[in-house]
Amino acid sequence: MSKTNNETSFFKKLVGQQFFIPILVLLVLVVFNLIADPSFFKIAFGTNNAGNPVLSGSLITILDNGSELAILAIGMTLVTAASGGQDISVGAAVAIAGSTLLRVLCGSNSRPDELQAPIIVAFLVSVVVAMLFGAFNGVLVAYFKIQPMIATLILYTAGRSIAAWINNNELPIVPGETFTYFGGFIPGIPIPTPVFIAIACIIIIALVLKFTNLGLYTQAVGINESASKLNGLNPALIKVASFVILGVCVAVVGLIKVSRISTINYSVVAKDIEMDAILAVALGGNSLAGGKFNMAASIIGAYIIQFLTTTLYKYKVPADALPAYKAVVVIILVVISSPTVKDWFSNLTKKLKVKEVA
Repeated sequence: MSKTNNETSFFKKLVGQQFFIPILVLLVLVVFNLIADPSFFKIAFGTNNAGNPVLSGSLITILDNGSELAILAIGMTLVTAASGGQDISVGAAVAIAGSTLLRVLCGSNSRPDELQAPIIVAFLVSVVVAMLFGAFNGVLVAYFKIQPMIATLILYTAGRSIAAWINNNELPIVPGETFTYFGGFIPGIPIPTPVFIAIACIIIIALVLKFTNLGLYTQAVGINESASKLNGLNPALIKVASFVILGVCVAVVGLIKVSRISTINYSVVAKDIEMDAILAVALGGNSLAGGKFNMAASIIGAYIIQFLTTTLYKYKVPADALPAYKAVVVIILVVISSPTVKDWFSNLTKKLKVKEVA
């Protein structure tokens, strides 16, 4: 076989790798920022308003804010793989989880002088509530056979109103500094706490996928539900479980979001974050039609989405225009991953081989 044939074969294998697209997008963003403004990669060491040492810079912002998206990408990947659809109610569910957390911490008084319950108790309550709403979505999808986006449209529409109703349309403020550590910095540690929370979630899901059959069952149901049922699996239960796991991820993000400002804005908190989570799954090379998935690729995709968002903000792109830029990325990804383009590329490589042989 000629050297050219070897190069063509290597290129085809490289392009066929699931990590090819996310790594390519990452390289494009890195090169662009290196050329436009190398200071983008500068990390400074300073102190915050409380006098505690902190790291700052665009890369720290990416790690900090991207952690929320990475956590949601974990749950969204499982939902996509099992159901062949996506949950568009994630942002509203984050609002509900955050509002529940505030309700337990502040009680009936929106401006308490001290916490009305331990933070861990409030968090566990919010986890249970988020899991229940996740189960609600899962039941609609698994047992009532409603397409995931349509099923979750219910909570997408009503979720923020439910969140406001939980606290009687008030905006509770959590007293004290301890609660702010989850969304900010722990005194003496210069790295944002959400980074550690994301690492913990990643380790947990990695262990779950390694030592249980969750990943195998989820992929089996997504690839062929009928066949998985014949092999003794319960597709409906697995689908509901994926939505419940996404609910846990939602509660964790709700904790981080609310902790950042010690209160909540029902209409703004986690706005459009579900679209970023779906894009992270797609950018990771996972099929949005369900089936086989790569969790690591989704997590990398989440940080790349945040990299893109931070880059756009740095160059003064208005917040209202961000969805348009991300839509371009979605279009490119969908086109590249479409069967038509894949067939075209396959035919092109075959023609090149024929010409080289001739």
